[in-house]
Amino acid sequence: MSVFFDTHAHLDYPEYEKDFAEVLARAQAAGIAKIISIGTSLDSSRRAVALAERHPAIYAAVGWHPSEALSAPADLRPALRELARHPKVVAIGETGLDYYRLPSMDPESWSSRFSVSGDKLKLELQQADLHYKQRQAEIFQQQLEVAAEVGLNAIIHQRASFDDTLAQLKPFAGKVRGVFHCFGESVTRLEAVLAIGSLVSYTGIVTFKNGQNIRDAVAATPLRQFMLETDCPYLAPVPYRGQRGEPAFVKEIAATVAQVKQISLEELSAATCRTAREFFPKL
Repeated sequence: MSVFFDTHAHLDYPEYEKDFAEVLARAQAAGIAKIISIGTSLDSSRRAVALAERHPAIYAAVGWHPSEALSAPADLRPALRELARHPKVVAIGETGLDYYRLPSMDPESWSSRFSVSGDKLKLELQQADLHYKQRQAEIFQQQLEVAAEVGLNAIIHQRASFDDTLAQLKPFAGKVRGVFHCFGESVTRLEAVLAIGSLVSYTGIVTFKNGQNIRDAVAATPLRQFMLETDCPYLAPVPYRGQRGEPAFVKEIAATVAQVKQISLEELSAATCRTAREFFPKL
């Protein structure tokens, strides 16, 4: 059986509370040798570290998700520095920018925060957009600074924000490499990521019927410049689409990627595991 890593999972989420042991057993049976559990807040990061302490196959990344930017402390850096000292913390993240659900795109949810309507409400929502983006950029910057200080690479989240995300990462090229997780962008954008020494990783979307753009990106990505992930509990691959994802499903993702790359599972295993070990040296 070929061995693979799940380089992006959210094992601290409540979806796994009832059958965590079985989830890990299925991962082991599927040949998933190492799993990185990703922090999305300080509490989530601490839970990921605790899982890594209890389970030899699990490692942790510590960070704050951009969608939660408005609830982030003013300065994340001291807490992240402390967490990053742990021997099983392999990266900072996930961090980045997410413009997919700005306040102006969801006025019904946000309008209750303002005691105005009409044009004044539109202006308030525009200001809220600006504040939300600024706060995301601030916590992204803090996390990149910590990554550079402690010598770890970063797990990058970007959604509807590619240009700004890449622009903010670029000044750290040579000090911090990023892996653009759940990559779903064009080949041109793929080339821009690779040009600054960063990587991409692919999820179960590569197996979806409507995922041809992802398969095109996989085909264009050099074999040593991508990794595999589930982003579980999200994005379960075919034939599990719509169900809760779990690390064992890397096996299905790998099968599709190997087919697209026209290589054996053994070749894909060797390449992606080596890439992961080089990107996450603490593995």
